[in-house]
Amino acid sequence: MRPRRRRRYTSVPLRGGGAGGRKVPEGLWSCRLCSGSAAQHCAACDMAAAREELQKDLEEVKELLAKATRKRLRDVLMMEKHKLELEIKNQPLPKPKDVIEEEKSSLGGYTVKINNYGWDQSDKFIKIYVSLNGVQKLPAENVQVNFTERSFDLLVKNLNGKNYTMTFNNLLKPISVEGSSRKIKTDTVLVMCKKKREEKWECLTQVEKESKEKEKAAYDTSDPSEGLMNLLKKMYAEGDDEMKRTINKAWVESREKQSKGDIPMDI
Repeated sequence: MRPRRRRRYTSVPLRGGGAGGRKVPEGLWSCRLCSGSAAQHCAACDMAAAREELQKDLEEVKELLAKATRKRLRDVLMMEKHKLELEIKNQPLPKPKDVIEEEKSSLGGYTVKINNYGWDQSDKFIKIYVSLNGVQKLPAENVQVNFTERSFDLLVKNLNGKNYTMTFNNLLKPISVEGSSRKIKTDTVLVMCKKKREEKWECLTQVEKESKEKEKAAYDTSDPSEGLMNLLKKMYAEGDDEMKRTINKAWVESREKQSKGDIPMDI
């Protein structure tokens, strides 16, 4: 009796960057952008997914802006709209399919998507640790990291006959492209993202943060006014000092008018 062959599974990449994904049998999943398998899933696919998510956020903010009537609230939504438009503008454009195919053919071998990593942070840097046996033996030019203000992708070429990639899109906060770098240590690649502002990060990507917020959500957002309130809370938590001052001013003015009985509080 012939032994039963065990089916091998692979991890389908998450949309918007980051590690993880659901498990599917090898050969049964292909990328809708580059037509590659899960193992060949390219950085351009993750970038396209992140851009699509940002575009959806922008459309939702535009819908809320069209419904808002209070000046202060409209000002806050306009600031968020400009912030999203700038973030979309800073996203690297997806490469054409023929360019993707040319890059894949130039690599040789097959490409493995890195899903396991560790990370830490200091006041000035976000540090991502990627374990790869023997990586220190490669020529320095075989370990490449490309940075943008809100993303980075790592490519390790021809390590024991394989190529390794890892992409993070939509980082939680902006990074300095010029101040970011990578270091090659024994069996480890260290990616160092220079923070633009010296503040603590709760997680690596916006996708991770939103996922955690959904898990912790204990309130009903079926009421439109409640949805606006939740959006304002999110914008305040993520916003810069100017955004926080604008929201605080709107809140104080609304409370003062409510206490005088002029209008009901709508912020």
